Amino acid sequence: MELLEKRIREDGTFLGNDILKVDNFLNHMIDVELIDEMGKEWARLFKGEKINKILTIEASGIGIACIAARHFGNVPVLFAKKSKSSNIGSDFYTAKAYSFTHGNVNDIVVSKKYLGKDDSVLIIDDFLANGEALLALTSICNAAGARVAGVGIAIEKHYQGGGDKIRAMGIRVESLAKIKSMSDGDVEFM
Repeated sequence: MELLEKRIREDGTFLGNDILKVDNFLNHMIDVELIDEMGKEWARLFKGEKINKILTIEASGIGIACIAARHFGNVPVLFAKKSKSSNIGSDFYTAKAYSFTHGNVNDIVVSKKYLGKDDSVLIIDDFLANGEALLALTSICNAAGARVAGVGIAIEKHYQGGGDKIRAMGIRVESLAKIKSMSDGDVEFM
């Protein structure tokens, strides 16, 4: 998506060869018009899929998923929590998700009340690096008997291999900006 690539070039901050900060428009402060265009694009890409739920992981994916959901007929957005809270109850799906950005493992949880065998799920997230968060989310969908209709990613760091791992599982991944390489403030898109 040319609009997103342009924004990354103009407003992204590169920290070394592996960290791209886009917190000024994507995952801390959100440019709603940009995210709306991203939602339109995912809706175009997944047209014909019978998606009845969008799944993401807290916290950065929530805003993106909510705005995208409008373009899928206002389907509900479900997000995996990064820790079990007392109000989620005792009946939940769980999986371990390693966070490349934070360098830690989270036990993510989704209440069984909100995900089941009748669901056709689009997973949406801001970044795809090593694919661990997506593996955890697809594991939860599988445990629930839900169908993973596909994955929508804002920015994929293709050189880190996560996208290839998910695609090898037969899951469709649509990344709006695919980074081939980045170093010292220079970014090359695929």
